[in-house]
Amino acid sequence: MSLKNKICVVTGGNSGIGRATALKMAAEGATLVIVGRSQDTIDSAVTEIQAVGAEVDSYSLDVGDADAVTRMAEAVLSKHGRVDVLVNCAGGGVVHKRLLTTTPDDMRRAIDSNLLGTIYTVQAFLPAMLEAGEGTIINVSSGASRGPGLLGGMIYGAAKAGVNNVTEFINSEFRNSGVRACLVIPGEVDTPALPRNRPIPPSEEGRALMLKAEDMADAITLIARMPQRAHIQELVIRPTMYRDTSAETPPA
Repeated sequence: MSLKNKICVVTGGNSGIGRATALKMAAEGATLVIVGRSQDTIDSAVTEIQAVGAEVDSYSLDVGDADAVTRMAEAVLSKHGRVDVLVNCAGGGVVHKRLLTTTPDDMRRAIDSNLLGTIYTVQAFLPAMLEAGEGTIINVSSGASRGPGLLGGMIYGAAKAGVNNVTEFINSEFRNSGVRACLVIPGEVDTPALPRNRPIPPSEEGRALMLKAEDMADAITLIARMPQRAHIQELVIRPTMYRDTSAETPPA
């Protein structure tokens, strides 16, 4: 299936995996809607997308704000009449990784941005997809959701595990509706946010072994491009080379 003229909404589309995905979809002829929190990075992403000749709208908001997400979705549907693909890339980790050091603020931020933000955007766009009888929802999770550890941390892994469950629930509740929800579970990805979310940032050599945002964009776009009859329910993508992370374990 071609993405030409498809309406694609990408949360976190201003940076990292979301930005690379928006650019990839734009290059394939999609009309983009990108959502992010930082207006400066949104503006630069819009410029990049427009440079490949694609139409793009942008919204600056926190996906953890249900009312803001609802207003955004209403504006998108009012303008375009439909949404074909929703990609939930917004999210992020916290610096405190251990159970006993994770603060209430850490927990709120991780759950709002990773889990509740995903739920809010699905709630906002799913009714239009159901009415159209088709639509693709792609939720980006993390290997930390399946293999908890100190690199991802307690609350990040828990929030992403919630994303896994929500994705499976969508497919269960809306079976045979034409709407397909897809879960992408990456290993380590080298993004601009990586050093901020690690108390001990990985070395340049370590980052060179990680996945790149462009790898994730290829995988996400593959899912979106599948014909309507085909449903990739889960895609796990890992770096080919495994690296020693023992020196990056945060101290107790």
